[in-house]
Amino acid sequence: MHRIQVVRRWVLPLVALATAAPAFAQDAKLAAAQKEGSLTLYTSFAEKDLPPLTASFEKKYGVKVIVWRAGSEKVLQRTLAEAAARRYEVDAIHSSALEMETLHREEILQAVASPHSKGLIAGALRPHREWVATYLSVWVQAYNTRLVKKEDLPATFQDLLDPKWKGKLGIEANVPEWYSTVVLSMGEEKGIEFFRDLVRRNGISVRRGHSLLNNMVVAGEVPLALTVYQFMPEAARRKGAAIDWFVLEPAVARTSGIGIARRAPHPNAALLFHDFMLSTEAQELLVSMEYIPTNARVPSPLADRRFTLVDPAVALDESDKWSKSFEEVILRRGGL
Repeated sequence: MHRIQVVRRWVLPLVALATAAPAFAQDAKLAAAQKEGSLTLYTSFAEKDLPPLTASFEKKYGVKVIVWRAGSEKVLQRTLAEAAARRYEVDAIHSSALEMETLHREEILQAVASPHSKGLIAGALRPHREWVATYLSVWVQAYNTRLVKKEDLPATFQDLLDPKWKGKLGIEANVPEWYSTVVLSMGEEKGIEFFRDLVRRNGISVRRGHSLLNNMVVAGEVPLALTVYQFMPEAARRKGAAIDWFVLEPAVARTSGIGIARRAPHPNAALLFHDFMLSTEAQELLVSMEYIPTNARVPSPLADRRFTLVDPAVALDESDKWSKSFEEVILRRGGL
């Protein structure tokens, strides 16, 4: 199961950037960033989608982005380890919500005031302002269009209890955040009992990896998947695969975001990139790559859907509780 291993705590003094940033004239900020010349970004961003973003930024501002990319947990661990060793190499970090919130708690990040903050969707800006969501990863339901007719799709979670779904449902093996959010939307006791009942009646096969689960829907091995990221079936559908997606509301979304290190060696360049990622230009690029934007001015593929954001602070605080519940209710009965 997903665990975040935090190395020993360390504390560094706040730098002036957080309070000074709003006072920078745009041209002065740009000049300072260009004088620094580059920034170092640690990120878990999908490798294939990084070049369009960094190239656009570099072309616009003449500031180079030096990227170190790995999985979200490795990004977290490297950042924490370097801070503990007082090695200040990273300027900006872009990763998943739980890892970013952990960096906040470990006092790695600094508060930033961005001119784009007021234009973001509710929940994108954390109360402490030390990191901000740049895009959403929304769990939706996907189905094989040869095996399931659109008119037969469930309209609510309760409809999944119909015997016609027996042996046809699949779920990803590491989604306690999705599970807890759906459970709580039903009322905790009723929600847990719903999933117990669903597994008991119709079963839910468990697959490790969102891409694998999506591919198994395409292949027809899993007729209906409960938890795939929206961009996966959409991309496959556009290529002609026998897959489509729909939403059992509320859709559950997790965020990924960006923050600036307190001891960033290139703070002005980091701030410029931070603001760029929230700009209309970058957000439209993200939409073109099937991501869900957090800039409310940018048209979203889920604009007419009701969705709930996972609160990363609550998810961290209650991680053990919901991981254990997900394992007991879903995984053990789903073959893992």
